[in-house]
Amino acid sequence: MAETNTHGQLAVRIVTPDRVLIDTTAAAVELPAISGYLEALYGAAPLLAELGAGEVKLHGGNSGDAKFFVAWGFVEVLPERVTILAETALKPTEIDSAQAQQQLADAQKDWSEAGDDAEKYDYARAEIRVAEEKIAASNDR
Repeated sequence: MAETNTHGQLAVRIVTPDRVLIDTTAAAVELPAISGYLEALYGAAPLLAELGAGEVKLHGGNSGDAKFFVAWGFVEVLPERVTILAETALKPTEIDSAQAQQQLADAQKDWSEAGDDAEKYDYARAEIRVAEEKIAASNDR
């Protein structure tokens, strides 16, 4: 785990089932909670939240300013540490834009064919969000 210090830096770790994407420090972390974006700063009150799909933005610290795409999982915010446990986490350079465009097209097709099936509709809507956020993240390279 990245070292914490008394200079207002958070230890930040983004983890997936396959790897540790980043283990660094930052002055601030913006992240997509399921209910909207939130920002964690050093000394923040403890929080456990469900992760949505979108960009994690790190500001300052060892990371400089860095961005990552994440989708689904959980985030734990403690006064000196932010741990993001994500189903998917990618650097913008790891995103295949053509594949994300195809994912969006497939999800939109599934959405239009969902009819009255609420589960299919919700699944397609979530896939559309992931694809749109991947496309946005890849455009920020």
